[in-house]
Amino acid sequence: MVINRIAPMSLAKISGTLYAFLGLIIGAIFSLIAVGGRFASSDPGGAGMMAAMGVGAIVVFPILYACAGFVGALIGASLYNVVSKMVGGIQVDVQ
Repeated sequence: MVINRIAPMSLAKISGTLYAFLGLIIGAIFSLIAVGGRFASSDPGGAGMMAAMGVGAIVVFPILYACAGFVGALIGASLYNVVSKMVGGIQVDVQ
């Protein structure tokens, strides 16, 4: 079996969703680090800022990662389609 073409929008939707989940995980880790920094800080104003950054990371990171994954996969699939016309597709052996 040879993969000659990949539907760019289909791949972009899947990739965007996967990257959103990855962004959620990384945002949660960043949030935990920010909360730890909040408790380690002696400055009360800085501590509030760290907490806000931690909460914001859980919202912002998934959105940024999803957008980057979507656009990257869309461009990658489109480039694959152009190159596969010139040199042939990827040969896959499936049982």
